[in-house]
Amino acid sequence: MPAKKRYGEKAVKAATLEAWDNPNPERDYVIDITYPEFTCLCPRSGYPDFAVIRVVYTPDKAVVELKSLKLYLNAFRGRHISHEAAANLIFNDLEKLLKPKRLEVAADFNVRGNVAAVIRVSL
Repeated sequence: MPAKKRYGEKAVKAATLEAWDNPNPERDYVIDITYPEFTCLCPRSGYPDFAVIRVVYTPDKAVVELKSLKLYLNAFRGRHISHEAAANLIFNDLEKLLKPKRLEVAADFNVRGNVAAVIRVSL
């Protein structure tokens, strides 16, 4: 019999990015979010990849709700995806949701096979 899904697994599976109204749209300010526990799977080998994801943006009318971002990023854990594809997908999803004035997503992947990679996507 398959194992019963735990509440965290259910939350990750149902995760969607959520936008909130910017509480101060009259002023430019920077939001800097660091997510140090990002994991995904290498699409070639299936080995786990670990990264620090950093999202830096200047909001316009919306900001990202942090728990929804955490759950969204957790959903990559079992996904086979390249470093470049992961960084660009995160960027695309946040840009589409928030339509920010400025946005940068940096994915700083841990060394594997004696190679380290940092992927930066920005507008």
